[in-house]
Amino acid sequence: MKETDPDVELLARIGNNEPAAVNEMVTRKLPRLLALASRLLGDADEAKDVAQESFLRIWRQAAHWRSGEARFDTWLHRVVLNLCHDRLRRRKARPLTDEEAAALVDTSPGAEEQLDSQDRSDRMAAALAALPERQREAIVLQYYQELSNIDAAALMNISVEALESLLSRARRQLRSQLADTPGLARPGRGKP
Repeated sequence: MKETDPDVELLARIGNNEPAAVNEMVTRKLPRLLALASRLLGDADEAKDVAQESFLRIWRQAAHWRSGEARFDTWLHRVVLNLCHDRLRRRKARPLTDEEAAALVDTSPGAEEQLDSQDRSDRMAAALAALPERQREAIVLQYYQELSNIDAAALMNISVEALESLLSRARRQLRSQLADTPGLARPGRGKP
């Protein structure tokens, strides 16, 4: 049995210009869009710009959405990734400042439970920011966005094997960078 897309009905309502549907979509999707963009860009203001542009694309696409071709959530993640890639390319590979690296840390209760001190959080953010872009993207999509390997690989336009290779290299690099910080050197099944 084919899984139904939980967003199709909401998209149809947005396509019919229902203000309540727009509010519901923002409530449903904004936290994850901001989290993804913030982690990839390391800048909260840029992440807000990416989220805003993503919602503009939702509103433009809603009336024309063809269900069954792709899940809406997968399409939306691809839009955010593309917008983040565009912004990262424009930066011309300048290194992140300490403040930008610190902004990569998820400050929600889930992240705080994983990282019990601000110093350790800062070290994790810096280690994540030091990863090559594709490795960081793979880690963020799997661990923070909680996407399956299949969905993350599809969003990155790579095979599942290539994703697993990126994840493996990223985890090794994170372990190496965090080896001297007790409790942070084991990015495995939980958040890195």
